[in-house]
Amino acid sequence: MTSGFTRESVAQISEFQNEPPWMLERRIQAFQIFEQLPLPKTNDESWRRTDIRGLNLEQFQLVTSNKSQTNGRYSELFSGVEEQENSGLIVQNDVSVIHSTLSDFLINKGVYFSGFKTALDERPDLLENYLCQTIQSTENKFNAMHNAFLQSGYVLYVPKGVVIDFPLRVIVSLSGESTADFSHTLIIADDESQVTILEEHLSVDQQGQGLHCGGVEIFLGRNAFVNYAQVQNWNKKVWNFSTQRAKLERGANLRWITTSLGSRLSKLDQLVEMNGEGSHADLLGLTATHARQHIDIHTYQKHAVSNSTSNLLYRNVLKDRSRTVWRGMIEVDKGAQKIDSYQQNDNLILSKRARADTIPGLEILADDVRCTHGATAGKIDQEQVFYLMSRGLSYNQAEQTIVNGFFESVLQRIPLEYLRNQLQKSIVGKLQLN
Repeated sequence: MTSGFTRESVAQISEFQNEPPWMLERRIQAFQIFEQLPLPKTNDESWRRTDIRGLNLEQFQLVTSNKSQTNGRYSELFSGVEEQENSGLIVQNDVSVIHSTLSDFLINKGVYFSGFKTALDERPDLLENYLCQTIQSTENKFNAMHNAFLQSGYVLYVPKGVVIDFPLRVIVSLSGESTADFSHTLIIADDESQVTILEEHLSVDQQGQGLHCGGVEIFLGRNAFVNYAQVQNWNKKVWNFSTQRAKLERGANLRWITTSLGSRLSKLDQLVEMNGEGSHADLLGLTATHARQHIDIHTYQKHAVSNSTSNLLYRNVLKDRSRTVWRGMIEVDKGAQKIDSYQQNDNLILSKRARADTIPGLEILADDVRCTHGATAGKIDQEQVFYLMSRGLSYNQAEQTIVNGFFESVLQRIPLEYLRNQLQKSIVGKLQLN
């Protein structure tokens, strides 16, 4: 490992990964911006409800070797994986890919699915053309930091017309103490392709501090379909920052499921651009917080062309002194007519000191559109609890049943049954409903 986010560290990463000159040049440009920008403060509008003064970047370390710190706990990362039907699997621990498979059938079809470092050697064309094209370093310090120090993650390319029937799975884990992770997800679905990806973020050590400063980029060609589910379940000592972008061409269809269960503090910035007529995005979110967790999610549905649609549903359950922030925006560009877009954020609050901030918004520069939003926040209806208890359930069982029902509209759209069951168990355990 190496301490400090310095120019020397940038050079070390580039040398370690044997990168081409263009990659090092991009890193240096991002690092120069990183040096100049301050950490966001609460007087910045998009950070007004999220205070990160407790974050000390100097306490985290970059991993600059292939040594994985699983400490013999490698099998834990595969719990429940091998018995499932998958088209491919990548397991990353810290910056090391410790397992990578893809079916021969898909390899012969031209599908590319590999870790970041391997992709630099085998498919530098994909990285040069797509990597960090939508994550601008000038937006904030964390974007610049990610672009300067990214060194892990994976690349998926699905060629034109290829349909992948079974999910691809990715597990990203942290196991080292005070480890900084800058993993990047890059998905390119060519015209008329179809794919489902399940990506899980977890901590092997439940007590180890960590920093995740990640990025997600998804590019959908004409009439492509991508079903992408990301489950964030870091331990309660991980700071989690992620900038996430998707671009949809004509007729493309994206279903994006974001599940937030872990971390000390999370700040997600998610933008989906409908750039082709007939494109559609479903954005689904599920968040469960407890103790003093803080999760802040900003979603942005941008309609750049006519005849495009989007639908967003985010549901949060909060307990103890936890807090969630959701800021949503639907933007319709000038001249983009026949738009149908909706956003809804619902919050179920289980304790007096939990807090949910919900801020929907619209920016409409066209006149033939249907764009609406809604938001709710409330406590469990005690009449519902009484009814369930009268049918033989305990108070905790009644509360658990209501929470499961609250999340059902999101859970039912998750493509894998075992994952739905796993998430329900995680939610029950986290909120101590059992």
